[in-house]
Amino acid sequence: QVQLVESGGGLVQPGGSLRLSCAASGSIVRVNAMGWYRQAPGNQRELVATINSDTRTNLADSVKGRFTISRDNARNTVYLQMNNLKPEDTAVYYCNAQITSPFYTRDYWGQGTQVAVSS
Repeated sequence: QVQLVESGGGLVQPGGSLRLSCAASGSIVRVNAMGWYRQAPGNQRELVATINSDTRTNLADSVKGRFTISRDNARNTVYLQMNNLKPEDTAVYYCNAQITSPFYTRDYWGQGTQVAVSS
């Protein structure tokens, strides 16, 4: 069984920063691409950032220059550093990872962590 556990969400004022973490654990042979998605109330889930196993990154236009995605392969962990947060960044943030286990490769999702940006 594979689990993704997120941490680091919270309430922050506009212009502030937060760092999200997501650690994968369980029966893992290899962690492939990892990423972060978010879903605001009434909206569809949208891509925020992804990072491949070779550390190539892709960020949504709305967060470029403010957010950074990185990973620690030794810890099977992905991070999202969020700077200069705006009220429109308020959402539940979900971690996603494509993981190869002994019998198959599939996508996994974390439980979500709330990020609220408000004065």
